[in-house]
Amino acid sequence: MGTVNALVITGYGTNSHMETAHTARLAGADRADVVHFSDLVAAKVHLADYHFLIFPGGFLDGDDLGAAQAGAMRWRYLKDATGKPLLHSLREFLQAGKLILGICNGFQLLVKLGVLPALEGKYFERQVSLGHNDSARFEDRWVHLLPNPASPCVFTKNMPLLTMPVRHGEGKLIARDAACLQLLEEQNLIALQYADPATGQPTQEYPLNPNGSNLAIAGLTDPTGHVLGLMPHPEAFHHVTNHPGWTRGELDPPGTLLFVNAVRYLRDALR
Repeated sequence: MGTVNALVITGYGTNSHMETAHTARLAGADRADVVHFSDLVAAKVHLADYHFLIFPGGFLDGDDLGAAQAGAMRWRYLKDATGKPLLHSLREFLQAGKLILGICNGFQLLVKLGVLPALEGKYFERQVSLGHNDSARFEDRWVHLLPNPASPCVFTKNMPLLTMPVRHGEGKLIARDAACLQLLEEQNLIALQYADPATGQPTQEYPLNPNGSNLAIAGLTDPTGHVLGLMPHPEAFHHVTNHPGWTRGELDPPGTLLFVNAVRYLRDALR
């Protein structure tokens, strides 16, 4: 069985890197290295040495110019110390069939960089964005998530209704036009939706849908299913005691399951 190495990127305002790496290890990753972005630029670390790339939550550059906007520009235009554009390394990582997970700020980075949703295979072209919540305030609450069983997403395969916390001010998914939104539905690139636990169905009702996201979108995948971006924080629910209702016996499936699916997929692929 192959060794699964995960890389968690930190720096410039990221603040969920340690628990994200911990969750990857709990899910079975053999290594989960926390690496500062500047070490990629200095070529001290290479994406090619890893199988699972994770962009955790936080507030890159204080969300100035828009959440993850500056971070996306770094990835798009910087070269490493060998002269190789970081974007080329990221493209090669994707083409090798490896996995990428973006959580909250990491999701914002992936959509602004154009890694998601990559409609019609057009990677690194911005097709959607994440804007300010309809509530016009920072939302910090627990939500229910409905996985799309028809989605190609590796992370959400055979997942039940999930429960996770959100903590964001810019989580409303906005497509560039109606046709784009329609394609997301038709191609099943909507991996996760905010749901009403009473019905188990997607909802636009606040606060069940904490940001007013179109089509109740909480997470997107790409056409290969190898990339997942989501606003809720699976790494913040890696143990039963993280859940606010655990003392009442509310034992919802933990967010760790998304990581478990990723590690299991990679271990099978590396045999």
